[in-house]
Amino acid sequence: MVSANYVRTVVGVVGNVISFGLFLSPLPTFMTIVSKRAVEQFSPIPYLATLLNCMMWVVYGLPIVHPNSVLVLTINGTGFLIEALYIAIFFAFSPRSLRLKILGILAAEVVFVGAVLAGVLGGAHTHGKRTEIVGILCVIFGTAMYASPLSVMKTVIQTKSVKYMPFSLSFVSFLNGICWMAYSLLRFDLYILIPNGLGTLLSAAQLTLYFMYYRSSPGDVPKQNLELPEEVSNAPDAFTSVTVEK
Repeated sequence: MVSANYVRTVVGVVGNVISFGLFLSPLPTFMTIVSKRAVEQFSPIPYLATLLNCMMWVVYGLPIVHPNSVLVLTINGTGFLIEALYIAIFFAFSPRSLRLKILGILAAEVVFVGAVLAGVLGGAHTHGKRTEIVGILCVIFGTAMYASPLSVMKTVIQTKSVKYMPFSLSFVSFLNGICWMAYSLLRFDLYILIPNGLGTLLSAAQLTLYFMYYRSSPGDVPKQNLELPEEVSNAPDAFTSVTVEK
């Protein structure tokens, strides 16, 4: 008899793989930045937002906060490193004024996450309380990331074109949401369920719009440079986020 914990682990591993793919989705954007040695009109905000989201989920997954969350820790730790690399590349090719803005936001994020971690360790003395505090914050940030594609969906409806909403990104985001929803239900975790449930619904809505309007879109649709959430994942440019809340 296969145990629920074993199934949950398998689902979590699959979720890690899918989320990893979502974290890599902005690579075409950064290949463009490096080749042109300029950030042009690209914004660093999606990557800074995703970095903060990953940091918060890393805190959530720590054994001292929420035990037995190794798979949450691994994918968000990986996401943190990938987003840090993206931001470093962005920083390298940005003008001085934008570099100062990036440094300011990074400093604020580090201070915020440090304050959250110090606060829950110093003021909450049980795993349950720590999980509740950090989980609520993760839900807020994760929900904001998953809600970011709403602006892209509005554009699709107004233009009756899916030009700026790549099918592959919407589809993978849908699979990612389904996977992490299943993970959260196998051993109930409300804080993982809420943002990923919302992400699944929004991704399903995007897929519905795609099938409604793809026939009326221009035949020669240029390839998109994808970005993660312009919270948006996890999603970029529709935010896809890897909440990736695993």
